[in-house]
Amino acid sequence: MRTLNRLLLTGLFAITPLVTFAADSSSIGDPEVTIRTEGDKTIQEYRQNGFLYAIKVTPKGAPPYFLVRADGTDANFIRSDQPDMLIPSWKIFEWK
Repeated sequence: MRTLNRLLLTGLFAITPLVTFAADSSSIGDPEVTIRTEGDKTIQEYRQNGFLYAIKVTPKGAPPYFLVRADGTDANFIRSDQPDMLIPSWKIFEWK
């Protein structure tokens, strides 16, 4: 009986990480992709749980490039192929 209890306890400890991993992976889901066209560019916005984390810009007749967040908090984006170049994001007007 003691051996059976130990085996059950060992099995429970062995399966616990698998259960937590399955629960975490199911809540992540697939990213939402919004595709729009501005002038001669196609813009794809990638969001995870409503958080915009990357933008793919495909200019007509040019190779595509990605804009990713410079840090996780504000709206400063940088080009993934040119990480030293910041993309400006100024608020010019605001109505309330």
